[in-house]
Amino acid sequence: MAKPAGRRTSSANKSPAKGETSKVSGGKKPAGHLARQAALTASRPELLVDGSDAEFRRLVHSLFGFLVRHQTLREGHAAVIGLAGIEFTTLISIRHLSAQGDVHVRAVADHLHLSGAFVTTVTNKLETKGLITKTSHPGDRRRISLVVTSHGAELLERLAPTQQQINDVQFGCLSAKEFRQLLDMVQRLVESSDRAIALQRYLAEAKVKALSPEAQQVVAARPVKSRKA
Repeated sequence: MAKPAGRRTSSANKSPAKGETSKVSGGKKPAGHLARQAALTASRPELLVDGSDAEFRRLVHSLFGFLVRHQTLREGHAAVIGLAGIEFTTLISIRHLSAQGDVHVRAVADHLHLSGAFVTTVTNKLETKGLITKTSHPGDRRRISLVVTSHGAELLERLAPTQQQINDVQFGCLSAKEFRQLLDMVQRLVESSDRAIALQRYLAEAKVKALSPEAQQVVAARPVKSRKA
Protein backbone atom coordinates (compact mmCIF):
# COMPACT_ATOMS: atom_id res chain seq x y z
CA MET A 1 0.00 0.00 0.00
CA ALA A 2 1.41 3.42 -0.98
CA LYS A 3 2.30 5.93 1.74
CA PRO A 4 0.14 9.07 1.93
CA ALA A 5 1.69 11.88 -0.09
CA GLY A 6 1.31 14.32 2.78
CA ARG A 7 3.77 12.36 4.91
CA ARG A 8 6.55 12.29 2.30
CA THR A 9 9.70 14.16 3.36
CA SER A 10 12.75 15.32 1.40
CA SER A 11 16.05 16.95 2.18
CA ALA A 12 14.85 20.05 0.34
CA ASN A 13 12.12 20.58 2.94
CA LYS A 14 14.31 20.05 5.98
CA SER A 15 15.27 23.07 8.12
CA PRO A 16 19.00 23.74 8.42
CA ALA A 17 20.58 22.14 11.46
CA LYS A 18 21.77 24.45 14.21
CA GLY A 19 24.98 26.18 13.15
CA GLU A 20 24.46 25.43 9.43
CA THR A 21 23.90 28.13 6.84
CA SER A 22 20.73 28.43 4.83
CA LYS A 23 20.28 29.24 1.13
CA VAL A 24 17.49 31.60 2.10
CA SER A 25 19.84 33.65 4.29
CA GLY A 26 22.34 34.01 1.44
CA GLY A 27 24.89 31.62 3.02
CA LYS A 28 25.76 34.00 5.86
CA LYS A 29 26.76 32.58 9.22
CA PRO A 30 24.69 33.49 12.26
CA ALA A 31 25.93 36.63 13.99
CA GLY A 32 27.04 34.63 17.03
CA HIS A 33 29.45 32.60 14.91
CA LEU A 34 31.34 35.49 13.27
CA ALA A 35 35.10 35.14 13.76
CA ARG A 36 36.62 37.85 15.90
CA GLN A 37 39.28 39.85 14.10
CA ALA A 38 42.77 39.31 15.52
CA ALA A 39 44.45 42.26 17.22
CA LEU A 40 47.07 44.09 15.17
CA THR A 41 50.65 43.08 15.94
CA ALA A 42 52.08 46.37 14.64
CA SER A 43 50.73 49.90 14.61
CA ARG A 44 53.16 51.94 12.48
CA PRO A 45 51.48 53.01 9.22
CA GLU A 46 54.59 51.92 7.30
CA LEU A 47 53.98 48.33 8.43
CA LEU A 48 50.27 48.21 7.62
CA VAL A 49 48.50 47.78 4.29
CA ASP A 50 44.95 49.11 4.23
CA GLY A 51 44.94 48.96 8.02
CA SER A 52 45.92 45.27 8.06
CA ASP A 53 49.11 43.69 9.43
CA ALA A 54 48.76 40.64 7.17
CA GLU A 55 51.74 41.62 4.99
CA PHE A 56 53.82 42.37 8.08
CA ARG A 57 53.01 38.91 9.46
CA ARG A 58 53.97 37.42 6.09
CA LEU A 59 57.33 39.22 6.25
CA VAL A 60 58.05 38.04 9.80
CA HIS A 61 57.11 34.46 9.05
CA SER A 62 59.08 34.48 5.78
CA LEU A 63 62.14 35.71 7.70
CA PHE A 64 61.61 32.84 10.13
CA GLY A 65 61.42 30.39 7.23
CA PHE A 66 64.63 31.79 5.71
CA LEU A 67 66.52 31.66 9.00
CA VAL A 68 65.47 28.06 9.64
CA ARG A 69 66.73 27.06 6.20
CA HIS A 70 69.96 29.03 6.58
CA GLN A 71 70.51 27.36 9.94
CA THR A 72 70.09 23.97 8.23
CA LEU A 73 72.72 24.91 5.65
CA ARG A 74 75.10 26.17 8.33
CA GLU A 75 74.75 22.97 10.33
CA GLY A 76 75.38 21.01 7.13
CA HIS A 77 78.61 22.93 6.43
CA ALA A 78 79.74 22.41 10.02
CA ALA A 79 79.01 18.69 9.97
CA VAL A 80 81.29 18.18 6.96
CA ILE A 81 84.29 19.31 9.03
CA GLY A 82 83.10 17.80 12.32
CA LEU A 83 81.95 20.97 14.09
CA ALA A 84 78.77 22.37 15.60
CA GLY A 85 77.14 25.22 13.69
CA ILE A 86 78.25 28.03 15.98
CA GLU A 87 81.80 26.60 16.12
CA PHE A 88 82.01 26.69 12.34
CA THR A 89 80.62 30.24 12.19
CA THR A 90 83.11 31.44 14.81
CA LEU A 91 86.05 29.71 13.15
CA ILE A 92 85.36 31.12 9.69
CA SER A 93 84.73 34.57 11.19
CA ILE A 94 88.14 34.56 12.90
CA ARG A 95 89.76 33.47 9.61
CA HIS A 96 88.15 36.27 7.57
CA LEU A 97 88.56 38.97 10.24
CA SER A 98 92.28 38.19 10.43
CA ALA A 99 92.66 39.74 6.97
CA GLN A 100 91.90 43.10 8.64
CA GLY A 101 94.46 42.67 11.42
CA ASP A 102 94.59 41.29 14.94
CA VAL A 103 91.46 39.38 16.00
CA HIS A 104 90.21 39.28 19.57
CA VAL A 105 87.04 38.10 21.29
CA ARG A 106 85.31 41.50 21.23
CA ALA A 107 85.89 41.83 17.47
CA VAL A 108 84.31 38.43 16.86
CA ALA A 109 81.44 39.19 19.23
CA ASP A 110 80.68 42.46 17.47
CA HIS A 111 80.94 40.82 14.05
CA LEU A 112 78.49 38.05 14.96
CA HIS A 113 76.30 40.23 17.22
CA LEU A 114 76.90 37.92 20.18
CA SER A 115 78.00 38.45 23.76
CA GLY A 116 81.70 38.37 24.57
CA ALA A 117 81.13 35.68 27.20
CA PHE A 118 79.44 33.41 24.67
CA VAL A 119 82.21 33.86 22.10
CA THR A 120 84.80 33.11 24.79
CA THR A 121 83.07 29.80 25.51
CA VAL A 122 83.03 28.84 21.83
CA THR A 123 86.65 29.86 21.23
CA ASN A 124 87.72 27.76 24.20
CA LYS A 125 86.20 24.74 22.46
CA LEU A 126 87.92 25.60 19.18
CA GLU A 127 91.25 25.92 21.02
CA THR A 128 90.74 22.53 22.66
CA LYS A 129 90.16 21.02 19.20
CA GLY A 130 93.38 22.54 17.93
CA LEU A 131 91.63 24.83 15.43
CA ILE A 132 92.74 28.16 16.91
CA THR A 133 95.40 29.45 19.26
CA LYS A 134 95.09 32.13 21.93
CA THR A 135 97.98 34.40 22.76
CA SER A 136 98.34 37.56 24.83
CA HIS A 137 98.49 40.75 22.78
CA PRO A 138 101.98 42.36 22.94
CA GLY A 139 100.54 45.80 23.76
CA ASP A 140 97.89 44.64 26.23
CA ARG A 141 98.33 41.34 28.07
CA ARG A 142 94.66 41.39 29.08
CA ARG A 143 93.70 41.24 25.41
CA ILE A 144 93.78 37.76 23.85
CA SER A 145 94.56 37.39 20.16
CA LEU A 146 92.83 34.62 18.20
CA VAL A 147 94.60 32.89 15.32
CA VAL A 148 93.33 30.00 13.17
CA THR A 149 95.80 27.11 13.14
CA SER A 150 97.00 25.41 9.96
CA HIS A 151 94.62 22.52 10.72
CA GLY A 152 91.67 24.88 11.12
CA ALA A 153 92.57 26.67 7.89
CA GLU A 154 92.85 23.35 6.08
CA LEU A 155 89.31 22.36 7.14
CA LEU A 156 87.87 25.66 5.91
CA GLU A 157 89.74 25.40 2.59
CA ARG A 158 88.42 21.88 2.11
CA LEU A 159 84.85 23.07 2.65
CA ALA A 160 85.08 26.27 0.55
CA PRO A 161 84.24 24.82 -2.92
CA THR A 162 81.00 23.24 -1.66
CA GLN A 163 80.14 26.27 0.46
CA GLN A 164 80.62 28.54 -2.55
CA GLN A 165 78.20 26.57 -4.71
CA ILE A 166 75.54 26.47 -2.00
CA ASN A 167 75.80 30.19 -1.21
CA ASP A 168 75.56 31.04 -4.92
CA VAL A 169 72.29 29.11 -5.13
CA GLN A 170 70.81 30.40 -1.87
CA PHE A 171 71.45 34.05 -2.73
CA GLY A 172 71.25 33.67 -6.49
CA CYS A 173 67.89 35.45 -6.55
CA LEU A 174 69.53 38.79 -5.69
CA SER A 175 70.99 41.36 -8.05
CA ALA A 176 74.10 43.31 -7.01
CA LYS A 177 71.91 46.27 -6.05
CA GLU A 178 69.49 44.09 -4.10
CA PHE A 179 72.40 42.43 -2.29
CA ARG A 180 73.70 45.80 -1.08
CA GLN A 181 70.19 46.90 -0.07
CA LEU A 182 69.59 43.65 1.82
CA LEU A 183 72.90 43.95 3.65
CA ASP A 184 72.04 47.50 4.75
CA MET A 185 68.52 46.53 5.83
CA VAL A 186 69.63 43.49 7.81
CA GLN A 187 72.30 45.48 9.65
CA ARG A 188 69.71 48.10 10.58
CA LEU A 189 67.26 45.40 11.65
CA VAL A 190 69.89 43.91 13.98
CA GLU A 191 70.30 47.29 15.68
CA SER A 192 66.56 47.94 15.93
CA SER A 193 66.07 44.40 17.23
CA ASP A 194 68.47 45.13 20.09
CA ARG A 195 66.32 48.13 20.98
CA ALA A 196 63.20 45.97 20.75
CA ILE A 197 64.75 43.42 23.11
CA ALA A 198 65.52 46.18 25.61
CA LEU A 199 61.92 47.36 25.45
CA GLN A 200 60.56 43.83 25.79
CA ARG A 201 62.67 43.21 28.89
CA TYR A 202 61.61 46.49 30.42
CA LEU A 203 57.93 45.75 29.86
CA ALA A 204 58.34 42.25 31.31
CA GLU A 205 60.12 43.56 34.41
CA ALA A 206 57.85 46.53 34.96
CA LYS A 207 54.72 44.60 33.96
CA VAL A 208 53.52 47.63 32.06
CA LYS A 209 50.85 47.03 29.44
CA ALA A 210 51.51 50.12 27.35
CA LEU A 211 53.94 53.03 27.12
CA SER A 212 53.66 56.36 25.39
CA PRO A 213 55.69 56.68 22.17
CA GLU A 214 58.10 59.01 23.99
CA ALA A 215 58.64 56.51 26.81
CA GLN A 216 59.19 53.70 24.29
CA GLN A 217 61.98 55.68 22.65
CA VAL A 218 63.68 56.29 26.01
CA VAL A 219 63.53 52.61 26.99
CA ALA A 220 64.55 51.39 23.54
CA ALA A 221 67.65 53.61 23.63
CA ARG A 222 69.01 51.72 26.63
CA PRO A 223 71.80 49.26 25.79
CA VAL A 224 71.03 45.55 25.86
CA LYS A 225 72.78 43.79 28.76
CA SER A 226 73.83 40.72 26.81
CA ARG A 227 73.26 38.88 23.56
CA LYS A 228 73.06 35.14 23.11
CA ALA A 229 73.41 32.89 20.10
